Amino acid sequence: MTLFGNELVLRAVREGLILVLLLSGPPLAASLVTGFIMGLFQAATQIQDATLAFVPKLVVVLLVLAAMGPVLGAALVRFSQALFLAIASVR
Repeated sequence: MTLFGNELVLRAVREGLILVLLLSGPPLAASLVTGFIMGLFQAATQIQDATLAFVPKLVVVLLVLAAMGPVLGAALVRFSQALFLAIASVR
């Protein structure tokens, strides 16, 4: 692999890791906010049930994924297409 190929691979890995952060950010942020709100609710009402925090977080994450799915999927498709085109140029 040439120096150009090494730089291409490192750039693809870096962009892939950034894409992973961008794709996982919205569901994780929604889960974090929901968990915080449910924690406040549980502390205020003194209800300590694990499913009370788990079910709303699951529903919110699924809603965020359903709402942002096309945007996140399009970003993943663009990255995959660029990666497959770049693979052809590596010798």
